[in-house]
Amino acid sequence: MTRRTACAFLAGLSAARPQSFLPGLPNLGVKADTGPARSESGVGALLPWADVLWAVTYNSHKAPTGAGLGLHVIDERLNIRLVHRSDGTHANRYVHTQSQQAIIGPYAIDLRGNFRVIESLLDHRLTATMDHLSDPANRVYMLTMEGLLFEMDVSSLKTYLLFDLNKEFGIKRPHFKGGCTAQGRVVVANNGFYQYGETQAGLFEYDGKQWRALSRKPHMDCAARRNLGQVMFCTGWDEASVLFWALVNGRWQRYRLPKASHTFDHAWQTEWTRIREVETERFLVDMHGMFYELQPIAFEDAIWGLKPVCQHLRIIPDYCSFRGLFVMAGNQNTPNADNNPLGGQPQAGLWFGKTDDLWSFGKPQGWGGPWRNSEVRAGEASEPFLFTGFGNKVLHLKTDRTAEIRIEVDFLGNGSWETYETMKVNGYRYHVFPAGFSAHWVRL
Repeated sequence: MTRRTACAFLAGLSAARPQSFLPGLPNLGVKADTGPARSESGVGALLPWADVLWAVTYNSHKAPTGAGLGLHVIDERLNIRLVHRSDGTHANRYVHTQSQQAIIGPYAIDLRGNFRVIESLLDHRLTATMDHLSDPANRVYMLTMEGLLFEMDVSSLKTYLLFDLNKEFGIKRPHFKGGCTAQGRVVVANNGFYQYGETQAGLFEYDGKQWRALSRKPHMDCAARRNLGQVMFCTGWDEASVLFWALVNGRWQRYRLPKASHTFDHAWQTEWTRIREVETERFLVDMHGMFYELQPIAFEDAIWGLKPVCQHLRIIPDYCSFRGLFVMAGNQNTPNADNNPLGGQPQAGLWFGKTDDLWSFGKPQGWGGPWRNSEVRAGEASEPFLFTGFGNKVLHLKTDRTAEIRIEVDFLGNGSWETYETMKVNGYRYHVFPAGFSAHWVRL
């Protein structure tokens, strides 16, 4: 028998004190031309390389929707200058070890800071650069927002189109974002999600032979180290909550996290939430208005090193470490063809501080759950929902017929589920968890 059940968890308290810049550090920013036309000046990618910090800025669409963008250099004194103009939409960053080159936007940069322009990709909106499956020493994959996957020779910078993922998966409104290669597969994310229920988004993987859709809900980023088990993490969201994936020893696991804000519930509004390593062998995850700390290693084949850090309202297209500082890219003022008539000139800031400053941002709070207007089948467990790191917790249950719902908690984080309580529901019930009670995951 199936039961239509809606469920949501809420967690959190009030926001913490406001954040300020560290004393003595400048407020660095970038801008696009005043016009015409007015678009964006978002900082799409940051990469420390060749003794400086490189940054690429982006507009919202292909030219001529904005001008004055390109490749920027920030030196050790935090002076910033534009060194090449490319009025496009680029947000990829990557280090190719074998050739000792950094690839950021449509540029390849050597160890001395000399850059070459990837001319054949200037008119494409580059969103991810990834390891090549069969020839990683000489080639890389380049993903575009339009769903085109190129391979590129890292010496000649010649490119060759491999796949049009729109044709592979019947996508009419592509908005591809992050991508990563690990454990013998390429995984790419598409957040082309404009209203609930649409199937123009997805998470897709390629094993060198064929493509497969893992999900048709919107997804944002994919990241993995090349060691420590090569666990790959992916983020996305649906109507109910944030989606969090982990590829562990060749098998996918899926978890759910709360949404800190509904202002990220659209493909345009979710630019460009990331998974990044900002302290050695420690990840930060930014998704739907919440930062999380993440252990990159899977223990006991499970993911339990995940904890909320703070909530925020910022657009943070990228973040990294530079000279001991934590740097956040921004996209603060975006007229977008004057759809915001109060916007004026496109501008964005670069925030410099410490990683630990994040803990003084908004206190973690959010809502979500494993089910929302879902057909729930008796005896089938929901996906785990994050339970740790939040102050207060309440469960809401609503059913269209009488049902018994068992609440289970995993307090070790390794898949050891214990019964917390069984609730009989006929219509609507709620449950407030005791103050101080916590576990790593909860499921129904």
